[in-house]
Amino acid sequence: MFMRKLTSQVVCTYDDPVVETKQGKLRGLKIDSTYIFRGVKYADAERFHFPKSPASWEGVKEAITYGYCCPEINTPVPHDAYNVPHFWFPQDENCQYLNIWTQSIDKNAKKPVMIWMHGGGWFSGSSVEIYSYDGENLSIFGDVVVVSLNHRLNVLGFLDLSAYGDEYKYSANCGLADLVAALKWVNENIAAFGGDPDNVTIMGQSGGGAKVLSMLQTPAADGLFHRGIMQSGGPTGGAAKNEKEIALRMADLVLQFLDITPDRVKEIETVHYYDLAEAAAQALYVINEEYGTSYNWGPQTDMDYYYGHPLQTGFRKESLHIPLLAGSVLGEFSNNFDVFLKEGSKNAWSDAEKKELMDRWYGDKADAILEAFKEAYPKRNTADALYVDTRLRKGYLEFTKARAATEGAAPIYNWLFNLESPWMNGVMPWHNAEEPYMFHNAEYIETAYIPGVSERLQDQMAGAWVAFAKTGNPNHDLIPNWPAVTPDSVPTMMFDEECEVGIDHDKKLMELLPDAPKGFPGSKLMKAIFGVKPYKPYK
Repeated sequence: MFMRKLTSQVVCTYDDPVVETKQGKLRGLKIDSTYIFRGVKYADAERFHFPKSPASWEGVKEAITYGYCCPEINTPVPHDAYNVPHFWFPQDENCQYLNIWTQSIDKNAKKPVMIWMHGGGWFSGSSVEIYSYDGENLSIFGDVVVVSLNHRLNVLGFLDLSAYGDEYKYSANCGLADLVAALKWVNENIAAFGGDPDNVTIMGQSGGGAKVLSMLQTPAADGLFHRGIMQSGGPTGGAAKNEKEIALRMADLVLQFLDITPDRVKEIETVHYYDLAEAAAQALYVINEEYGTSYNWGPQTDMDYYYGHPLQTGFRKESLHIPLLAGSVLGEFSNNFDVFLKEGSKNAWSDAEKKELMDRWYGDKADAILEAFKEAYPKRNTADALYVDTRLRKGYLEFTKARAATEGAAPIYNWLFNLESPWMNGVMPWHNAEEPYMFHNAEYIETAYIPGVSERLQDQMAGAWVAFAKTGNPNHDLIPNWPAVTPDSVPTMMFDEECEVGIDHDKKLMELLPDAPKGFPGSKLMKAIFGVKPYKPYK
């Protein structure tokens, strides 16, 4: 995408390579050692219907540019566009495309396959949205096949029209079915790209982490992948008790706003997307007013196609044999590049200033929290105690122990990304901060790169991801002695300037810290306590 430093030594060949898939021949690129195929169609689908195998073709089709991204109801302008560089690509409902980076197109190479599922919840994002998603360097570093994909999101992927006829019975899970279709395409075709269809790892961050978890709970995905990596997404949550009621109300409102009566429901398949998106946005507003909720798009638990979140409905025995690697980032959304509690860098605050902020935020628990923080992170600035994430960290502690306690479950390993960025005189790691490292792209992201540190850490972290993809165990030469989680204890590999394992190191801290996502942009609690607003560079 953007990761390559172009030099006179780069050789880019457009008439080679050609591979043959089940549907026909594809021509990609070879740049240095890497074969790249972009915009590969893995499925076709009519609106609100499940995907089907893509159409076949004669001759050779070009696969050198990315495919369409799913249309978004609104494209968020990121508040973190500097530290998480973004890129946008043309959008269209015809969005079932994937991209491949590989070091071989020998069908007998049988290299591990790592499939990336993008973030953005279930409502936005794409396989090319974030610069770090480029898979070339990970493919080179690990000698693996890297795949990324787009799929249907928001109203296109998750509108429940089941009340209007059997043909829409599963419309609420079309976006989930696209993910399954991509896995099926990989199973049928990846050998032509040097990949091993019997060694497939799915991985994803934020909403992508939830997508990895959803595949464990989707029977149609059984046998199509063999390991899972969850990053900062999906550990807790799940459906509201009245999920179906809300989903049906949503569909009813969308039809009303489009002025489509139930007997004319078929018309919803052909209305212009922007009219559909506007109706969906209005319906979402009404739903949140009527139900007093923050409802958003996502798969629907029906105990048929999708079995829901395992902490609600139980871990499916059919996917318990799949090893998992699951973790989060020390700062996540509670971050000091975005939420200013006091003027100046946190690393310049005096002890008295930090004490005053701790007292204001944590009240009579401030002293106990400070001591627990020092015990958990003795080398860190105590100002960081104001920004430690609890939302995802507590979720992963609960999830990993629950998975480990389930009879017959394969090992699950926990990690925490702790590296402080040098930006703004020192910034806690944020949501997405680990991606440049596990993709082996840290040296290309300004706010991620620390000379002499990033080179080693990306070898350690990408090495763990690759080792896990190859064996189901993240231990390797640079990261040894990383134990799996047990029902009673959570060993956590902390990725930092010096990587180390902590055994329940922050248990006491997590017990003391409040559950509220303190620094989440727009936090009412933040405004009430500090009388300040989170910094927003865009309106």
